[in-house]
Amino acid sequence: MDRLKGKVALISGGARGQGAAEARLFTAEGAKVVLGDVLDKEAAAVAEQINKSSPKSAVALHLDVTRAADWRTAVETCEREFGGLDILVNNAGIANMKGVDETTEEEWDAVVGINQKGVWLGMKTAIPAMRKRGGGSIINISSIYGLIGSAGAAAYHGTKGAVRLLTKAAAVQYAPENIRVNSVHPGVIKTPMTDAIDQDALAQIAAMAPMKRAGTAEEVGYVVLFLASNEASFVTGAEYVVDGGYTAT
Repeated sequence: MDRLKGKVALISGGARGQGAAEARLFTAEGAKVVLGDVLDKEAAAVAEQINKSSPKSAVALHLDVTRAADWRTAVETCEREFGGLDILVNNAGIANMKGVDETTEEEWDAVVGINQKGVWLGMKTAIPAMRKRGGGSIINISSIYGLIGSAGAAAYHGTKGAVRLLTKAAAVQYAPENIRVNSVHPGVIKTPMTDAIDQDALAQIAAMAPMKRAGTAEEVGYVVLFLASNEASFVTGAEYVVDGGYTAT
């Protein structure tokens, strides 16, 4: 129960889905967690629920990942409330299933702003705080769509592919400072984001994986937990696929 004892984590998109699952797993393993999201009420509810079982372990705040000022406030909150920052999970993201020529400029900019710029801003802001602690772990949530192509989701593919290589670049740059940077690539996972997609089509995609089902937020969360912990002390620049074997076929 102490895999993250003494560590402080900042999780973007922490109000629901994978982010909320990660927050619960982290605090159960001894971490203090700051949950950032634009869904203020939902994030506050997750923090309240966590604090009932692990008192004074979670704080929720407003975090628009496209805004540098919001990131600065989030990192400052980690330092003020819990004494520092050891773990960053860049979890916030949005999907757009349109192809290249169907995607509008506004839609493209929105996806890039959250999925790609948000990850960069999170790392840029967190790294100085991690230096003060002598190192840290950054986990960037990409997707199997950052590894393979499909007939649609052009902006989503582009941003998740960018996250994959941005992760590797940061891993190389910051390894000498004991800051590890890894990416996680979920397949079809049952979350509020995928609930908004046509469920028949989603079921068909999930059935294409050898395990013949969608994954859960907790199944992704346990991989993130490993990467956040000292158990992954020699793991950086790696990509962890959580897809029931989808990309193995």
